[in-house]
Amino acid sequence: MIDLTINKEGLEHNLRKAKENHIIIPTIAQMQHPETIPEKIQEKLKTVGLWDVDPLNLFRITWKNEAKESGGLFQAVPNYIELPPALTGVPCRIIAMVGKWFPTGCHKVGASFGCLAPRLVTGQFDVEKHKAVWPSTGNYCRGGAFNSRLLGAQGVAILPAEMSQERFDWLHEIGAEVIATPGCESNVKEIFDKTNELKRDPQYMIFNQFEEMGNPLWHYNVTGNALADVFEAVKRPGDRFAGAAFTSGSAGTMSAGDLLKEKYPCLKLAVGEALQCPTILENGFGGHRIEGIGDKHIPWIHNVKNTDMVIDIDDEDSQRLLRLFNTPEGQAYLKNELHLDDELIEKLTWLGISGIANVLCCIKMAKYYEFTERDVVGTVLTDSAVMYQSRIQELNDQHGAYNAHEAAMDHALHMLGLKLDSMQELTYADRKRVHNLKYYTWVEQQGRTVEELNALWYDTEGTWDTVHAQARDLDDLINEFNEATGLLKDL
Repeated sequence: MIDLTINKEGLEHNLRKAKENHIIIPTIAQMQHPETIPEKIQEKLKTVGLWDVDPLNLFRITWKNEAKESGGLFQAVPNYIELPPALTGVPCRIIAMVGKWFPTGCHKVGASFGCLAPRLVTGQFDVEKHKAVWPSTGNYCRGGAFNSRLLGAQGVAILPAEMSQERFDWLHEIGAEVIATPGCESNVKEIFDKTNELKRDPQYMIFNQFEEMGNPLWHYNVTGNALADVFEAVKRPGDRFAGAAFTSGSAGTMSAGDLLKEKYPCLKLAVGEALQCPTILENGFGGHRIEGIGDKHIPWIHNVKNTDMVIDIDDEDSQRLLRLFNTPEGQAYLKNELHLDDELIEKLTWLGISGIANVLCCIKMAKYYEFTERDVVGTVLTDSAVMYQSRIQELNDQHGAYNAHEAAMDHALHMLGLKLDSMQELTYADRKRVHNLKYYTWVEQQGRTVEELNALWYDTEGTWDTVHAQARDLDDLINEFNEATGLLKDL
């Protein structure tokens, strides 16, 4: 459960800071249903850019933003891309919900809100005493730094040194303190070591996405319901929501799958990882290039017992397709050979590296279960290619100028040619094996207890179900916080 105990002194400090900076905090319910956001706030948003450092952008932490760089409001159906069989090679409908139209261009701003908000509105995090530390493999620390700035707090980003240069540039621009740890995407242990070092200093408060239950709370209630909204909007008579697949970074999006399995009991839920670091599939390890997911451990917040399948994706596939979707030569192939329309070709630039990997997981899942044109498979696109322009240039430098022949080869080999290797449908015993791997990270290294670990497996009602339901309690505290500042009344 999420601790919602009130710290009166910290709460007083936070209320004072909120009044000074004109900060009104959105509720989880408003993120699900942004049409309920007060009209005066919506009117003010018409003059605010999507990435502006403006507290009003807290109200854009929703999947239902209009696809506008500035002045956008909200829409009934989340932004999504439907990927056609001509591209994917499978007959089922693949629906990918888009993270590009969040502030920071990434949905991780939502997960970081889910972690920060409970401690902010209870006063456990004190903006006058604490710095907010965001351990991350890239995007989560960006979301955390952005939310920290909006809420008047100092953010500290911890991320691997080998992440894309765009991430580091943006973090410095937002005013975050930046700590680069050794290694690449899969070097999570080094991030935890630095986090534990900072934890000894009382000025730092850690918001560890890999164990903070505010992360699954947000994705279950916001992302899960948003994906259900997309399906209900696009389904045809006889269509069924057959599957959902998400690569595991912190595993926060996997809790969206928990919600979907409740709404659609026949749905299969898959977790993806890099083939170069097959922790779930083989208890394996290694470095990889799928930026946005992190490996060599099982996140505390992954409800493994509810996961039906693990799918490993070769990082070379995601790199090659990034180039296909984001070069003039690749886009010409998509138009001339696959006959995709200009709008879809533009939207394919909304797929970042981990989003491409998510789509590839959906394709492999569809092939395994032999999904038909009546089946719909859902996923999310964490971010877009905006954060990877330097990676595209690196690929051009490495492989030479792109051309139509390479585009055709990349599509054939790295998407159409996906096989059923390096994946497994998980039995009860398989899931228990994966769950037990949490012991070595979380009990031996990070201070969790065996009793807590066992509760995550045996006591679903007292753990996962309870956390998901705490959204209502959190909203009550947010409403009390806003009432205490008096800012809503003064709009």
